[in-house]
Amino acid sequence: MNKIVKIALIVIGVIGAILWFMLPSSELAEGNPAEAAGSGALNAMFWITFLLLGFAALASLGFTLKNIFSNPAGLKKTLFAVGGFVLIAIIAYVISSGTDVSDQYASMTDEGTVRKIGMGLYVFFFLLVIALVLMIVPSFKKMFSK
Repeated sequence: MNKIVKIALIVIGVIGAILWFMLPSSELAEGNPAEAAGSGALNAMFWITFLLLGFAALASLGFTLKNIFSNPAGLKKTLFAVGGFVLIAIIAYVISSGTDVSDQYASMTDEGTVRKIGMGLYVFFFLLVIALVLMIVPSFKKMFSK
C-alpha cells in the first residue's frame, strides 16, 4: 500500500510540474486575465487540488470515525462533546436577537441571517471563554498546590 501511495504521489507531482510549465505567461495574464484564468492547465491544477483535498478530508474523516467506533469510551466522550457543542449552539441561537442590524444594511439582510451571524459570534465567544477557563484553572491549581 505504501508503494502505491508513493507512486501515485510521484505521478501527481510530475503532472503538476508539467501543468506548471503549461501555465500562461505573465504577459498574457496582464493583458487578458480572463483568458489566462480560463486556461486548461490552470483548470487542471484546480481539479487536482480539489481531488487531493477531497481525498484528504475523506481519509481524515474515515480514520476518525474508525477510531471513535473502535473504542467505546472514546465514543462516549465524543458524544458528550458533540452534545455540549449542540447545547452551546442552541443557547447561542436563543439569546441572539436578530434585530441588531443598522438601517444601512437592513435591505441586504433579513432577521434570520442576522440571528445566525449573532449565534455564530456567541458560539465563538462561549467556546473562547471555556477554552480560557480550561487553560487558566489548572494552572492556578498547580501553582497553589505546591
